[in-house]
Amino acid sequence: MGITKENIDKLFRIDANHSTEGTDNETGTGLGLILCKEFVEKNGGEIMVESELGVGSSFKFTLPVKEG
Repeated sequence: MGITKENIDKLFRIDANHSTEGTDNETGTGLGLILCKEFVEKNGGEIMVESELGVGSSFKFTLPVKEG
């Protein structure tokens, strides 16, 4: 549980594919967060991650509100 600072920097980069086993030994492709980042940024938002090794991680994103 949790992600090191070094690996947080790699999470959203296609050239630094980083995938580890989950808490139930599941595996991933390493593309999910990259796709989330692309979607959020293409829509004018921002994605953030907070993590504490051994505790867990929290992912947040913002999107602008369309007026009118």
